[in-house]
Amino acid sequence: MDALQNVLEQAQENGVAVGHFNIADLVSLKAVFGAAQELKVPVIVGVSEGEREFIGVRQIAVLVQSLREEFDFPIFLNADHTHSLAKAVEAARAGFDSIVFDLSALPFEENVRQTKEAIGALKAINPNILVEGEIGDIGTGSEIHEKAPDLSKGLTNPGEAKEFVQSTGIDILAPAVGNMHGMLKSMVQGETKKHLDIARITQIKGAVRIPLTLHGGSGTDDEDLRKAIAAGINIVHINTELRVAWRRGLEEGLAKLPNEVTPYKILPFAVEAVKQVTLSRLRLFNNLL
Repeated sequence: MDALQNVLEQAQENGVAVGHFNIADLVSLKAVFGAAQELKVPVIVGVSEGEREFIGVRQIAVLVQSLREEFDFPIFLNADHTHSLAKAVEAARAGFDSIVFDLSALPFEENVRQTKEAIGALKAINPNILVEGEIGDIGTGSEIHEKAPDLSKGLTNPGEAKEFVQSTGIDILAPAVGNMHGMLKSMVQGETKKHLDIARITQIKGAVRIPLTLHGGSGTDDEDLRKAIAAGINIVHINTELRVAWRRGLEEGLAKLPNEVTPYKILPFAVEAVKQVTLSRLRLFNNLL
């Protein structure tokens, strides 16, 4: 089975991106895995600090590993937005494939110093683990927001990106290029879309020459995503879109089976709803439309 590094290199060569989908339960894991299997494309499952607190750090690691081994399938596990070395070490020891060590809220020099330190500690646990660093501001929380933050102030500078990569030795960079976490109500209703600074992605890619991740991909214009991938984005994160689908699917199951109390009869509606969103995103990221 190819390591995640090889999968990312292959994606770069083929001009596609690996889909990264956040989960917090078995429903979403079944949905994401089912979609990736159906399309025969690699996939990354992400769990934020809150999500892994709920599902269990070692538990999700074992679940993903069991799917990878039983089906001989390229499914990988990422510790999304990890804000402390202790939590990063916990994920590395549990067998995660990658870790987003996110200290983007700190001043640049402090972010560099602590990220470099974390990489040393994490690679000592597992030399093959990929560590992602982040600079710039893309807001917080994969939630439904009332209003958009002013993202123009926190955009990643290509020169600073290059300095950050060279000073830390990170494997993957998450830049701020007009993306934001979460979605606005108007995005959930399909009235508005996020738009990206494609020229900036091209400049950053040229400066750093390592894999790039687009966080906060939910609600982004499809054409912008295509252009972003062509410009050098290798991983695209989707979370809020899945959460919205999960809830809608669950509500549909409860409405259609008002007297049912058996979880495995109600939850397939949520699995299917999340799977459909995942399928549409994976098709887009892998040029399968």
